[in-house]
Amino acid sequence: MSARILVVDDVVPNVKILEAKLSVEYYDVITAYNGLDALELAKDKSPDLVLLDVMMPQMDGFEVCKRLKADPTTAHIPVVMVTALSEAADRVQGLEAGADDFLTKPVDDVALFARVKSLLRLKMMMDEFRLREETSQDLGVLNSEDHPEAVHRGRLLAIDDNEFSASQLLKIFSDNYDVTIEGNMEEALVLARGGDFDLAIVSMSAVSFDPLRLCSRIRTFEETRQLPILTLVDDSDADKLVKGLDLGVNDYVMRPIDSNELIVRTRTQVLRKQYQDRLRHNYHRSMELAVTDGLTGLYNRRYMTNHLDTQLQKVKTEFKSVSILIMDIDFFKEVNDTHGHEAGDDVLKAFSGRIGKSVRGIDLACRFGGEEFVVVMPDTDLAVANGVAERLRCEIADYPFEVSRGSISLDITCSIGVTMSTPEDTTDSIMKRADDALYQAKRDGRNRVVTNTGA
Repeated sequence: MSARILVVDDVVPNVKILEAKLSVEYYDVITAYNGLDALELAKDKSPDLVLLDVMMPQMDGFEVCKRLKADPTTAHIPVVMVTALSEAADRVQGLEAGADDFLTKPVDDVALFARVKSLLRLKMMMDEFRLREETSQDLGVLNSEDHPEAVHRGRLLAIDDNEFSASQLLKIFSDNYDVTIEGNMEEALVLARGGDFDLAIVSMSAVSFDPLRLCSRIRTFEETRQLPILTLVDDSDADKLVKGLDLGVNDYVMRPIDSNELIVRTRTQVLRKQYQDRLRHNYHRSMELAVTDGLTGLYNRRYMTNHLDTQLQKVKTEFKSVSILIMDIDFFKEVNDTHGHEAGDDVLKAFSGRIGKSVRGIDLACRFGGEEFVVVMPDTDLAVANGVAERLRCEIADYPFEVSRGSISLDITCSIGVTMSTPEDTTDSIMKRADDALYQAKRDGRNRVVTNTGA
């Protein structure tokens, strides 16, 4: 995994040592020897990770970290503080400033690279979702939202087979989080897959199950692949910790546990998970908006065309027919001219709802444009399609449309053209045939179904 890493330290040998270690692993390394230069380089060079010394003159690492996290252009760059400080209070201060983790000097190579890889994986994933969200905003299908704030009370799954340790976790978290305690690995996995948790807390000193296997399985299942994992680690579990970070563990707290550090690290992971969920939701929402009509909620013309292309390919390979219904609301312009566009929009939305009730689950309904709608009916012959079209015509004509908050009742009818595919059809040819049938229905007096066999 190639990445650009900014190393910041006022002691030249410290910088050179880290630069050499990282370069051997093929990372692109840039360096700074004070806080101001680090801030400038972070904005100018957009590193993927910052390794930041705490004890520096003029501006210490805590202040540098605060400024990086306060600037929208650098806020999403992971920061690892590299320090000789070992007190829990110092770690809490750094985490409060926005640091993602700490490494203690002298830096252990295995811990360094495990931490770097873990944070880079996370950043790459978050960058991809942010890029997709920016694209959606540029296309106008999503509005900009600010980040990352808690959107709901966090839910924690603590997996620990030691009753005393589990009770301590419950005591620490119960005021601010919904906490579920589980001591059995299999039960914990069932809960994790169905519980919509924001964080899993795993004890690395568990006796009745293998905590590393648990972490691995959490990363295996689709439902829990993005669930953050925070581990509780004894000094004797250092090898397990390194392996866990390699498996995808996001963070850890060393025992004896400092409750303030645990609370801060938990808050960081929960906020990040909720922000990540929001990015993912926005991406899927943007995809949905890109293929649906904003007014009616039906699929749009672009999506329908691609869908019909696919169905016509199946006609050639699987010898199954596709039928098309194309319909137009009769005298729709008069609705807009007489009652206004708001009433016209109400008619379009109600019309779309009636289409949804009248077609089958396998059929695809779309707003083709204006007051024109299309239904694509796979594996359907003309007789069935005709029956659906006639049922739909009656559904429209037999029941008045209540619009403008129920203050106006309108009698609405529609004309429908129906056709069925041939092995030679293209999207253009089948749509032209259905369109011809629609116009024949209008010429014949409207409020009727006309079939075009193409013969």
